[in-house]
Amino acid sequence: MGRLGLTDRILSPVGWVGWWLYQPYKLFILIPIMFLMTIFFGFLPVLLLTFLDSRRVSFICGALWARFNAYLTPMLVTVSGRENIDPEQSYVIISNHFSFFDVFVLYGWLGVDFKWVIKKEMRRIPGLGIGCEKLGHIFIDRSDRKAALASINAAKPRFIHGTSVIFFPEGTRSRTGRMGPFKKGAFRVALDLGLPILPITLIGTPEILPPTGTDLLPGRAEVIIHPPVLTEDVNEADLLKLMNQCRGIIAGPLKAE
Repeated sequence: MGRLGLTDRILSPVGWVGWWLYQPYKLFILIPIMFLMTIFFGFLPVLLLTFLDSRRVSFICGALWARFNAYLTPMLVTVSGRENIDPEQSYVIISNHFSFFDVFVLYGWLGVDFKWVIKKEMRRIPGLGIGCEKLGHIFIDRSDRKAALASINAAKPRFIHGTSVIFFPEGTRSRTGRMGPFKKGAFRVALDLGLPILPITLIGTPEILPPTGTDLLPGRAEVIIHPPVLTEDVNEADLLKLMNQCRGIIAGPLKAE
C-alpha cells in the first residue's frame, strides 16, 4: 500500500472545505477529550480489578476506550473473517502496523482477550502506562533482546483458555506505507508455546492518522482476520519459511506490497 500525501488524503475523504472545518474540532474537542479519556480509562483498572476479573476489565477499559476514541474521530471499522477465531483457543496474533490508530482498531474490534507486547517507553504515557501494567500487558526493552525474551517468558502462563498475545512483528510503525521486514520474536513465541498464529491485515488507518505527523482525519478502517497458521509441526529450521508465509498472508490484501 503506497503512502498517501496530504493532498490525496484531503481531496479523497473530506475535501478542502471539510479539512478546514475539521481542524478546530480536532484541536479543541477531539484531542483534549482523547487525552482525558486515555487518562480516565488508564487509571480505571486500578479500581475495577479489585472486584472484577481481568478479562472483563480489559474489555471495559480497553475496548470501550478504543471505540469511544474511534467514534469521536470519527473512524468507522468493518471486520471480516470472525469465523476464523475459536473463542476457546489462544493465539499468537500478528498484524501489520502503519498507524497509532491500529491500536484502537485491534482493541476495539478484534473481539479477542489478548495481551500486548509493547515497548517499555509506553509505560511513561499518562494513564495508558499504568492501565497496561495493571491489565498484564508485557513491556519489553527492545534494546536488550535477552531482557525482552525474559519478560515474554515470564508472561507465558497467561496465554491459556482463549487469552492470546499480540505482536506487531515489524517492531514499530512503518514510515513508508509499506510493510517492513518481520522480526523473529512473535514466531519463536508461537513455537515455544505451541500456539497457532492468527494473521491480521489492517487497512485504512494511515489515511486516518499517518505514521509520521499529527494530521488526523476522519475515515474508514478494515480488519481482515485470516485463517490461523498452525505451528505444531514447525521447528526452528522452518522459522524463516513460517515468517515469510505469514507476511505474505498479511500483505495479500494490501496494494503494491
